[in-house]
Amino acid sequence: MSATTARFALALGILALTVGCSTTSNQSSTETSVSTTQQPATVTEVKSTDSAAIVNVDGSSTVFPITDAIAKEFQAKSNQKVQVSVKFSGTSGGFKKFCDGETDISNASRPINKAEMEVCKKNQIRYVELPIAFDALTVVVNPQNDWAKDITVAELKKIWEPAAEGKITNWNQVRSSYPNRPLTLYGAGKESGTFDYFTEATVGKAKSSRNDYKGSEDDEELVKGVSNDPGALGYFGYAYYQENKSKLKALAIDSGKGAILPSPETVEKAKYQPLSRPLFVYVNPWSAKHKGAVYQFANFYLQKAPKAASSIGYVPLPDEAYQIDTVHLNQGKVGTVFDGEARFDLTISELLRKQKQF
Repeated sequence: MSATTARFALALGILALTVGCSTTSNQSSTETSVSTTQQPATVTEVKSTDSAAIVNVDGSSTVFPITDAIAKEFQAKSNQKVQVSVKFSGTSGGFKKFCDGETDISNASRPINKAEMEVCKKNQIRYVELPIAFDALTVVVNPQNDWAKDITVAELKKIWEPAAEGKITNWNQVRSSYPNRPLTLYGAGKESGTFDYFTEATVGKAKSSRNDYKGSEDDEELVKGVSNDPGALGYFGYAYYQENKSKLKALAIDSGKGAILPSPETVEKAKYQPLSRPLFVYVNPWSAKHKGAVYQFANFYLQKAPKAASSIGYVPLPDEAYQIDTVHLNQGKVGTVFDGEARFDLTISELLRKQKQF
């Protein structure tokens, strides 16, 4: 980053904290403190000369419904002065574009990994990591499936590990009490953060999976596949299950402490493990052509995220988490608290503690 750009970013951060934050935070400190009455800040207004300002967003299909809903509301309120383009190519695909400087915001269903961090560093792309909700990654079957009500993590590994390719093809191979019926698999595409998270949580290594399954970064395609196939088993974010409950059946997950169904309550109480996970947006306002527009949308996003996440089917974070997000955004607190690695069995309270110790 040039000295001029750095000074400009710092000025924006100082202005944001002056306008919207009742508590400031030292960037060199290890803990961020925020007031419980803090309101999201507006960094700068979009001027009339910014009539063509466009905020480009890409990445996770899991996070897409939240961002898309907020973008539509934002555009309606901004009277088309700012256009927000929201697409999805999977978390990995989104980070590729983000670290190449093609997008301003990247939706992610997992933290940025080490390889992506290196690419961003090489290209001088900086980012603010903003957790925005929790998801219950949901394993589903067709409603005609009257034999499976739950599944263990060990059975999921048995189904999805690379050694299962071409070998585990019937339901009775998963559990002897299941019928001798063909098993068809539907799952996230390999550019998806959901694919990374699911494989690491169940198989034990990210991206370690059999290849003979029907994969897609478009969760609607996975919903369609499972709902039309009586022998199917698939997985995707909880919001897509919620939206299609009449066409799908969720399986309870047993990680050794009993079978637990996904729900906002089981996520909040840290019972739905290891398929409960945080969702993120990563913001790079410094490299954008219209910095003010990116800041405006990102601050608006944090105001609307709790309601949007809840209405779509995800679990909103505590108010304090969004307040910390707002300080980090407007202070320009760049980086990640995950050191390039996914965390399993992470609870909402642990995520909040990580944010405070950023």
